Amino acid sequence: MTAFFDRLADRIGTVESVVSVGLDPDPERLPDAVADADLPRWEFNRRIIDATADHAAAFKPNAAFYEDPDGWAALQKTAEYAREKGVPVLLDAKRADIGNTSRQYARVLDSVDAITLNPFLGRDALAPFLDRADAGCFLLCRTSNPGGADVQGLELADGDLVYERVADLASEWNDGGHGNVGLVVGATTPDELRAVRERVPDLPFLVPGVGAQGGDVEAAATCATAANGAGLVNSTRGIIFAGEESDRAFDEAAAEAARDLKARLNQYR
Repeated sequence: MTAFFDRLADRIGTVESVVSVGLDPDPERLPDAVADADLPRWEFNRRIIDATADHAAAFKPNAAFYEDPDGWAALQKTAEYAREKGVPVLLDAKRADIGNTSRQYARVLDSVDAITLNPFLGRDALAPFLDRADAGCFLLCRTSNPGGADVQGLELADGDLVYERVADLASEWNDGGHGNVGLVVGATTPDELRAVRERVPDLPFLVPGVGAQGGDVEAAATCATAANGAGLVNSTRGIIFAGEESDRAFDEAAAEAARDLKARLNQYR
């Protein structure tokens, strides 16, 4: 199979969009229109996918919203449906562990195209994922949450910051492996985002934080993609729950929000 980042670059070119639509179907926020479905989260996702696929370079379900029996069924159907439509699926799971545990986690790559990973256990914990030549692996680097700097911004003995070292290691693992490593770098810290992009020009980024978190759209658009054209800017709540502040149907509001974000990003690409 073609490498993930090549497939992603092709998808970006086809839809002229780097938008990643997060699929986090919070049961407490699902609209009445899907409440009576057998699998409400799946029905919600199906309608979001149908509404936003023309504007989505990828869909990004977060595993936290599916960790129950009905949830896993909804996630499986969601991934299958999105991929049938030709849209890659990036599972936001932030996985990593030791030995056979990590190998078990990595089996999910049979069902999705890419995954987010926690690099702080080191290369051996990531090996079952990185060894999948066809899969994309986005390592947490400089995240969008307010507390991200608590650890990521600490200074090491040689003067580098932790997130800078993560970026360097990711580049080494990418060059020494299958070329399937990217980074998660948030738009809420645009100076750091730009600095990491200068440091590792060849790594695709997953850039969260431009929606409800209010991150820098220009920095996200200009820094997300690597030299090969692959990279993503994610919005979740700002798209899938756009209908909460609209008189339109939830999927119509999501389509408009995805289209608008695509246009805003494309101003700077």
